[in-house]
Amino acid sequence: MIIEISHFLSILSTGLFFLVGSFSLSTSNTPYTSNLISRTYSHAFLFLLSSFLIYIWLAITDNFSVQYIANHSNSALPIFYKISSIWSAHEGSMFLWIFFLALWGFIFNINIKNTEVLKPKTIGVISLIIVGFLLFLLITSNPFITILPIAPLNGADINPVLQDPALAIHPPTLYLGYVGFVIPFACSLAFLINGDPSAKWEQLVNKWSVSAWVFLTVGITLGSWWAYYELGWGGYWFWDPVENVALMPWLAATAFLHSLSVSIKSSQLRTWTILLSITVFSLSLFGAFIVRSGIIDSVHSFANDPQRGLYLLAFIAVIIAASLSLFILRFSLIKPSGNIKTFSKQSFISINNIFFGTLIFSVMLGVVYPLIYEYLYDQKISVGAPFYNAIFIPIVILASLFLFFSVDSKWSRSINFKIFTKPIVLSLIFSVIITFAIHFVFKTNNVAILLSIFVGLLVIIRYLIEVSISLIFKKYLNPFSAIAHFALGLLLVSISFNSLLSTERALNIKINEFEEYKDLTIYFKDIRVRKGSNFDAVKAEFNIKDKNGNSFDLSPEKRRYFTRGQITTETAIHVSPLKDIYLTIGDQLEDGSWIVNVQINFLIRWIWFSACLMAFAGIVLVSTNRKSNI
Repeated sequence: MIIEISHFLSILSTGLFFLVGSFSLSTSNTPYTSNLISRTYSHAFLFLLSSFLIYIWLAITDNFSVQYIANHSNSALPIFYKISSIWSAHEGSMFLWIFFLALWGFIFNINIKNTEVLKPKTIGVISLIIVGFLLFLLITSNPFITILPIAPLNGADINPVLQDPALAIHPPTLYLGYVGFVIPFACSLAFLINGDPSAKWEQLVNKWSVSAWVFLTVGITLGSWWAYYELGWGGYWFWDPVENVALMPWLAATAFLHSLSVSIKSSQLRTWTILLSITVFSLSLFGAFIVRSGIIDSVHSFANDPQRGLYLLAFIAVIIAASLSLFILRFSLIKPSGNIKTFSKQSFISINNIFFGTLIFSVMLGVVYPLIYEYLYDQKISVGAPFYNAIFIPIVILASLFLFFSVDSKWSRSINFKIFTKPIVLSLIFSVIITFAIHFVFKTNNVAILLSIFVGLLVIIRYLIEVSISLIFKKYLNPFSAIAHFALGLLLVSISFNSLLSTERALNIKINEFEEYKDLTIYFKDIRVRKGSNFDAVKAEFNIKDKNGNSFDLSPEKRRYFTRGQITTETAIHVSPLKDIYLTIGDQLEDGSWIVNVQINFLIRWIWFSACLMAFAGIVLVSTNRKSNI
């Protein structure tokens, strides 16, 4: 009975959201209609919130009469994982996606005054998007289906690899980033519908956009971290298609934030800004289609149902077609007026948009081309790291060089070339010296790695100099820009050193014997069986010594979960500031030895720290009242 109440409330909210969307887009703005739209949206959201909270309660209380809960939860799970089981598969994760979509609209609704001219139309656009997804949920992906007449005594359990705190937090954080860009998307469409070029929609969406970008950055970082220590492959980015469809919105969102800063300052680049606001949300929807249509095979994908894929594809096509048609129809309102001065901040950001656009197109090509090829020739192909590296490395190096020189650029003014006698020269000198030192010390002739380190150092040293000047001479330096761009330089250097120095080896070791690898002596102490709450495990015990005599123990595992019978690999990692010692255990061979995979991963933690530093920069901007100056 309780699940029927949750089901009914979601249907009721769908109807109310449809009323909000229809009414807001078919009436003119008056104080009365604006208040009515705002209140009706809030009531629709409260119905959806009640439905979602009831669903969470059913999961916590092990109500296995609900088919989804029976298939993806278990009474032996801790409450934390019972809740996270809701977004462990397609139907529940779609429910969470829609709830977050409505939540962003609700927070926007209660924070923006009804007198804001763009608010009613913005709420209307958000409502119609919610209706489309709610219909998708209720018609093709119904999470409210019950098992009648007799419910199972226990559930089938959550996928073992999802029984991890990082992955329980990763999808909600990522979803908040994805759907958060509905605010700038809806506001830009409201601006185009309104038809008043004097409306300042860019200022209205600035902090909402940065907030969504922060969630998206943290979500991607959490996913990378989880894959590193949970899946046992020891990397931070696999160029998996589902990883790529998360990267594309992030690239578009980063370009959008830069372009938005220009539009706020001078109303230039409005064409870019509106187009990018449409692109970011469209790419988020495209990601939902890729993950949920079953069109690709991935460890990250949720579903394999052509009906769902067709619905999503049609819905996304309608949204993109409608928004681009409106963009073309109103182009005269936003077409650029006047020329952008050469070497001004606007010009550098324009070039930045071209770089980001190229990267997005390249990733899209890598995701879509194998699908088109398979459809045409009935053969599977894959696009891997060599393709992406060949494109990303030179473009990122060029973009970083432009960033380095753009630090001194001014709004609507060309660079004074006298600045080349000051911090730029110091940064160049130090970066060249350090890069040559790296070349000789590590004996590498890899041009891509050396160039990446060089431009990363350029950015890092330049901003260290700028921070020093700011502190000594009290010169203003935008903290958001400084932190985010410093983090980019650190990210480049970290990835480069990780590629240059990290190594991997598979060893065959017997119990009470040792093997040497690099400067490590790996002693296999023992192996034993242990029982967990819902699994059996084979736990190996190793003692590792380095050349300096430092010693530590590592205990990787192989687990077999009772309910599903699934076998997983649990890594053991020794963390230090500069490198990780990463150990996994494989199968036992006929001679009694065990396959042990050992990796030495340099600066890998600094990669995630750089991403977190970028997210922190966004938090700095959101928490201050100063306008962005990226």
